[in-house]
Amino acid sequence: MRIALVNNFFLPRTSGSAHITADLARELAGRGHSVLVVTSAYAEEPEEEHRDGYRVVRIPSWSLPKLKLAMNYDVSFTMSPRNYRRLTRLLDEFAPDIVHQHGQFFDLTWMSAIWARRRGVPTVLTVHTPLVHTTPAYRLLLWLADMLLPRAFIAVGRPYVVTCDWFMGAYARRRYGLPDHRYVPIPIGIHPDRLRGAHGADVRRELGLDDRPVVLSIGHVIPLRDRLALVDAMPHLIEKRPDIAVVVVGTVYDDRFLVRADELNVRDNLIVTGGVTRDAVPRYVAAADVEGHDFQGYGLGTASLEVMAAGVPVVSVVRPDNFPGLELRSWENVVIVPSDDPRALAEAIVRLLDDRDLARRVGESQRQLILQHFSLTAVTDQHVELYRRIIDGRSAAGADP
Repeated sequence: MRIALVNNFFLPRTSGSAHITADLARELAGRGHSVLVVTSAYAEEPEEEHRDGYRVVRIPSWSLPKLKLAMNYDVSFTMSPRNYRRLTRLLDEFAPDIVHQHGQFFDLTWMSAIWARRRGVPTVLTVHTPLVHTTPAYRLLLWLADMLLPRAFIAVGRPYVVTCDWFMGAYARRRYGLPDHRYVPIPIGIHPDRLRGAHGADVRRELGLDDRPVVLSIGHVIPLRDRLALVDAMPHLIEKRPDIAVVVVGTVYDDRFLVRADELNVRDNLIVTGGVTRDAVPRYVAAADVEGHDFQGYGLGTASLEVMAAGVPVVSVVRPDNFPGLELRSWENVVIVPSDDPRALAEAIVRLLDDRDLARRVGESQRQLILQHFSLTAVTDQHVELYRRIIDGRSAAGADP
């Protein structure tokens, strides 16, 4: 197959969708498929390059200032008549059998939807992130934007929409109005061994942790993963374990958790490293006794799955049926806590710290879950099956199946 992957975010950006797109491109190319990645220009990265058997083309872009509405992300935009002509020439020359778009609110998705509709090429759209916000006024603005732009272009392209879990599936169905058969659950694919094999002694020494119990909270701090629940649990944690250290690793785009930590007088037990390199992350995971950052009911993201694969017990606010066809069992293959209950969160963490055999069993079961269902091989199999079903169905019907 000839497969075009489209995403405004791509390496070396550190976003989850950038790594997911790169992993999928590499896996598809390794199976002999012709793969083109189209993305936006970024920093000093070359306009075109070949990597891991596939081609990457970066379209000229421009950026808005970082805004609270966009959660302070640096978002690149490409939409212009000239860039649409560039994209049209590029896709016409490549002649894909299918276009796989990543991110419903990116303008490369919108432009490729127009191209695909005009050329009669089927599309798949992976919805990675919901357009939601913690501030009511911004939440309304994002809802309006979702109705005016992504929904409109989804109506134009009529893609098959890939959702990674229950939450994203429910969100997409509410927002985008496609028939049920157009929504396809495929989980995030990860490298199960990416965070394994490192040593945490250097990190513990650098942060002055010595033998203190460490609760790691990894990933960018944004309104959707704001760490407020974890900070609210800290007084209860400190009551049981006065020497506990909560280590937040990731760029801070939303600093409300720091304000809350000062209000609760727990700042001495909170360590915030800021962003670290991707290669450094395994050392922080190796230094951790417990990990947790998904406490707002939005499911388990890439970072949580990678930590689960590393065997470090993960505590989260998540539904048992978060992944269609799979069951998450609390205290077996993850630790599930109720939302908005700081004491229950603290008690779950302390139980894992106190019972190391239990923590080890949970960690091992988590890893087996990831190996069976979330490896890149398994997830790529599902994507290839979807592509073939769409292409074959379209060929048989002579139109949109």
